[in-house]
Amino acid sequence: MNLKIIFQLSLAVTFLFSCKGDKMDKTKGNHTSDKPNIVWIYLEDTAPLLGSYGAALVDTPNIDSLATRGVLYKNVFMPAPVCSASRSSIITGMMSTSFGAQNHHSSRTTESAIYLPEQAQTIPELFKGAGYFTFNNGKDDYNFVYDRKDLYDQEYVYHPLYGKSGERLDLASLKGKEPFFGQIQMYGGKEIFNSKFKENVASPVDRSQIKLPPYLPHHPAIVEEYANHLDAIQITDEKVGEIMGKLRENDLLKNTIVFFFSDHGMRLTRNKQFLYDGGLQVPLIIADFREGKSKIQNGSVNSDLIAGLDLGTTALALAKIPIPENMEGRDIFNASIDPREFVISTRDRCDFTIDRIRSVRSKEFKYIRNFMTDRPYTQPTYMDFDMVEFVGVMKQLHAEGKLNEAQDRFMAAVRPSEELYDINADPFELNNLAQNPQYSKVLEKYRSVLNQWVLETDDKGQYGEDEAGLKFMLGIWGKDCVNPEYDILRKKYPNFEGSLVYLKSEASKKVEPDFVGTPLFDIEGDQLVQFSLRPNDAE
Repeated sequence: MNLKIIFQLSLAVTFLFSCKGDKMDKTKGNHTSDKPNIVWIYLEDTAPLLGSYGAALVDTPNIDSLATRGVLYKNVFMPAPVCSASRSSIITGMMSTSFGAQNHHSSRTTESAIYLPEQAQTIPELFKGAGYFTFNNGKDDYNFVYDRKDLYDQEYVYHPLYGKSGERLDLASLKGKEPFFGQIQMYGGKEIFNSKFKENVASPVDRSQIKLPPYLPHHPAIVEEYANHLDAIQITDEKVGEIMGKLRENDLLKNTIVFFFSDHGMRLTRNKQFLYDGGLQVPLIIADFREGKSKIQNGSVNSDLIAGLDLGTTALALAKIPIPENMEGRDIFNASIDPREFVISTRDRCDFTIDRIRSVRSKEFKYIRNFMTDRPYTQPTYMDFDMVEFVGVMKQLHAEGKLNEAQDRFMAAVRPSEELYDINADPFELNNLAQNPQYSKVLEKYRSVLNQWVLETDDKGQYGEDEAGLKFMLGIWGKDCVNPEYDILRKKYPNFEGSLVYLKSEASKKVEPDFVGTPLFDIEGDQLVQFSLRPNDAE
């Protein structure tokens, strides 16, 4: 027997006993590994209006208890104020504008497919490569093409507009699968869409005690929208309690670190889809339940500037997985790195509404650049399409001249190219200082930061969107696509406008376990080809 064969046999025996030893440790429940479980409790459309954040009208004991076991972050801002762009950034550790995935609901068709840069890997892929069991209970909503099996160890369903979603695993089934990296999607602010929403609210907040931000009029419809959000948070709190109870009951919590956060801010005028703090600021609590290993001071509060990009990279660092150099996120627990001075956020096409806005946020100032000043803030959006009441009320009050100056500014027909706000003196971002000569140096500094960022990252939003992505939006939203970019497509594909609107109400389809590749929707010219679950030709 030659030396090469002897060496290979010795390696095999060593590996066999090593694996056997690991399995025995897990069977006994002895977590000898340095690898902690990581759980993301991932909300949608939720503002930091929680008891632990000082909100007096809501009762959130379960979420607040997370804060007592970890650290609560007060200055967390997302890379985008809409689901898919924000989630695409978080799951890659890169701004979606760095690789062209900044437009909402991109890569839904074969012809509009967007791919990650060569060698780039997502956060769950890196966990999976490090030996973790990975899952995402609920929607992914990523704006790039990916084989979901490379990311998650679970079966999934696919929707032609809303993308892929993992079939929910019972948390009890995680026993024996440690270490695991899991995302548990929660509706958060979208609990209001549940047909039994009102029934699910055990103790509705007192509407008479609601105090609205000064940019909103005290109208019953708007008060109700705001109060519904608070009620949705209370429902969310109950569900967080159920999740934590399930982890605890199955002895899964003692080696687990929990992240609690939202993808962006709440649905309300000037909030969702815009770069004011109401659209970008979210709660973040990181609680470490490891026995004797936590380096987090229980009940601590952190005021550093945190970017949503930092969530995935911090999770990797906690699991001692190297952070790839291409990732723009940071490890927020790395004391050798200075806290962020700025957070950049972006807004591009949201559904059918084409726009381009960029912001630079520090702890002192917010700078906003509006690139499409010919378009009002209130150009038609999906909320007009859905006839959301508070949106109609705002437009009606504007038309009747019943809004004060602060409330009416957002309803103007045009907008400034630059906005600058002193966050500490003006937390609701109402007094635009961009034209104030006393702040000219501050304005120039923040303008320069943004210009440099656009140059260094090659912000893909500056080039506009390809025809294929806009074409799909025209097919879905039809006549509501009023931006001039759609005009040429209407002429080129005269029978296509609105032909795909039915897809919004289509049911998701299960992807078979043996399917390999990425299910995409096919469109040929202006002819619809029913989507099928087949591998993408490019893969």
